[in-house]
Amino acid sequence: MPHTLRIRQGLLDDLDILAPLFDAYRRFYEQPADLDAARRFLHERLALRESVIFVAERVETSDNQALGFTQLYPGFSSVAAQRLWILNDLFVIPEARGQGVGRALLERAREHAGRTGACRVTLSTANDNTGAQRLYEDVGYLRDTDVHYALPVP
Repeated sequence: MPHTLRIRQGLLDDLDILAPLFDAYRRFYEQPADLDAARRFLHERLALRESVIFVAERVETSDNQALGFTQLYPGFSSVAAQRLWILNDLFVIPEARGQGVGRALLERAREHAGRTGACRVTLSTANDNTGAQRLYEDVGYLRDTDVHYALPVP
């Protein structure tokens, strides 16, 4: 069945969609499952406007399936005297990996950074998360010696 990938901003009304994704993301990083904590954490971030979340959905004729998300936190570069965004979380469900979902979420984060006048997007990942590292480098992130990345945003 043909499908379309849609990336959209997540809102408080999307907590039923976002909380299970966030809980799965935390479990990927070997945290215990805790859907209530995931829901509370995301609710607070969104209610206080402390983060921006983008969700990837497979748009079907009958139902939409959430495939992944990214969460960005605002930051600032004193040296550049500009805003930056910290891409703190990126998660794609296992069955959707390798299909361009992560790449699309990263592109949406880049677009958001550009629209908000940011000088870059930064992120870090685990040393052994080599698949993610390949993706980050493939889309333009630059690796530093601490396995942190910075993406210049024109």
